[in-house]
Amino acid sequence: MPKSQPTSLPPHDRRRFLASLGAATTAAAWPCHGIAADATSTSGSLSIGHAVVDTTPPLGIELAGFHKPVGQERRITGIRQKTAARALVLRVADQSVAIVSLDILSVSPGFTQQVQQRVAKQTGIPAANVRVCATHTHSMPAFSYLRQWGAIPEDYLKETLGHVVDAVVQAHRDLSAAELYVGKSSVDGGNFNRTSPTWKTDQEFTADATAADRWLDTILHVLRFERANKPDVMWYHFACHPVCYRDGEAGPDWLGLVADQVQAKHGVTPGFLQGHAGDVNPGDGDIWIGEAEPTAAAIVQGIDRALDASERVDANELRLVSEPFALPLNIDLLQQQLELYREHPEQCASGQWVDAGFAKAWYESAKDWDLQRTTHATPTTALRLGDLGILFHSSELYSYYGLQIQRDSPLKNTIVVGYTDDLIGYLVDPRAYEAGEYAAVTVPRILDLPPFKTAAASQLADFANQLLTRTT
Repeated sequence: MPKSQPTSLPPHDRRRFLASLGAATTAAAWPCHGIAADATSTSGSLSIGHAVVDTTPPLGIELAGFHKPVGQERRITGIRQKTAARALVLRVADQSVAIVSLDILSVSPGFTQQVQQRVAKQTGIPAANVRVCATHTHSMPAFSYLRQWGAIPEDYLKETLGHVVDAVVQAHRDLSAAELYVGKSSVDGGNFNRTSPTWKTDQEFTADATAADRWLDTILHVLRFERANKPDVMWYHFACHPVCYRDGEAGPDWLGLVADQVQAKHGVTPGFLQGHAGDVNPGDGDIWIGEAEPTAAAIVQGIDRALDASERVDANELRLVSEPFALPLNIDLLQQQLELYREHPEQCASGQWVDAGFAKAWYESAKDWDLQRTTHATPTTALRLGDLGILFHSSELYSYYGLQIQRDSPLKNTIVVGYTDDLIGYLVDPRAYEAGEYAAVTVPRILDLPPFKTAAASQLADFANQLLTRTT
């Protein structure tokens, strides 16, 4: 379908939205090997509901995101900021979709399926229409398997599962007629490409752009929903690892500071959707890991500019297409790695092997991999809300491929959301494989997967735009 032009929001309406934000705040199945799920396209007026439920973890459980050998686990010693599950329910005519933003490092297909099944039972929203998006904060536990990078806390997982479902149920009850406005701005100093001393940005990303360069998406998107009789709602999308803190205090990382500052300015706590952050750290690049305070300040300024520039987007049609992406696995390389370990385990004790204990644990599991299984199915979903497209995937995508999906999308406004419904780790460019980078070589071992083929990220980008096209 042609790309329609949005209508600019008149200044008095924009002021009304900002004033309403200060008035009040909102209330606190995926079968990986299943067939494609194309939701019926429906037309009508948009309604949305929003809810926030506290998910702050208990002390003592294990945090994820950094390597900690057995016996040296990183555990929660305090709470830097409370964490939450934020649910957004969209409805057009008889079609409903639920999107959850969860302060957690990662989720698994099993966790997502339980959420989907319970939500479907309690709200009637189809299980296939429920997305669970991890913010990927490194100051929280993980709900998916990570070898020596953070064990799954089963009791906290079960408790959080209930909170996530409760958030969607509350958001479903909160449904009210709404209009959608989309704004975007470039953020200066909020993120940088950590894999290279030089990179290009979205401003230079043309039809001639290639993966031979390293890239950075500086664009922040704001989705704001104006409602006549209930508080308005704001969500934003940005590509940046929440990895500023390495201590024992739990929290949402820089996201929590952004939430506090937006709340103080506008009277609403925004939801967050993580972008293509595989090669992106917080800050301006002066410090490799980035600092939370200046990162948050830059992002809040970007939110302010995006709000001011927001334009009304037609949202009278809702369509969702879900289909597993067949992640291509490099079984030949896996066999070479297994042979190397069998013959020379002493050579597998550092570098890409992490340490001897990690390598041994990997080998004991990897040697049982079915060598006839050459792909791994992982959830992928394209959603179209009028002129807005959202592509959900489960990887830590390098910036080039996120920018490629946005550039080639048939929709004028498209955002690419990672860490959704599963975690398969990094999908990188060919340079990362050639250089044997951590993201390409080590991370599949952490996730208990074989190495991926070099073209995996490119294939996902092509697949993503096929799904987006099917929504039009």
